[in-house]
Amino acid sequence: MHIVECQAKELSKRLDKGEIALFPTDTLPAIAVCPKYASKLWEIKKRPFNKPLILMSSKKEDLLKIICSSAKEDALKMSEAFWPGALTMVLPATGEEVPWLNQNSNTVGLRVPSNDQAIKLLDESGPLATSSANLSGEEPVLTAEEAAKTFPGVPLLGPTPWPNPSGLASSVIKWESPGRWRLLRRGAVMPLGIND
Repeated sequence: MHIVECQAKELSKRLDKGEIALFPTDTLPAIAVCPKYASKLWEIKKRPFNKPLILMSSKKEDLLKIICSSAKEDALKMSEAFWPGALTMVLPATGEEVPWLNQNSNTVGLRVPSNDQAIKLLDESGPLATSSANLSGEEPVLTAEEAAKTFPGVPLLGPTPWPNPSGLASSVIKWESPGRWRLLRRGAVMPLGIND
């Protein structure tokens, strides 16, 4: 099996040209692309287009700036408590990225991972459209080797082997109204006061 391993700067340049990339996170390995090329992720994963992607960044400020003002205060509180970390917040958002990531509504899942390699790449590339590095409906992969086998020829962030992920997906919460969140997926962290 031929593995294409790139350092953060080189991988960022490849992403900028529309290539797809694999990298580690604190939860599960991710597959990513620059947001304007997001349709490539649905295709390569064989993922239904009605399942949105997550916008991942190294800086919460990059993500908070696209959130609608009505949700910003609640999002800021959650981000201060759980980012970087295993929490994805689904929030109403504005900006050109929104329809690239979610073709069904004006909400976008946002996350800052707690993984040094991921942060280094995201510092170079800026926010990326991401999903877990597995084919839709298949078990998640846990290592660089499994990710490369699932997506042959897709470059991955070096050095490998990657640090062991938690193996649990991020928890996903959706903002509903001021002070109200709903749990969409139970995962690696559990904020208090979230309705199932």
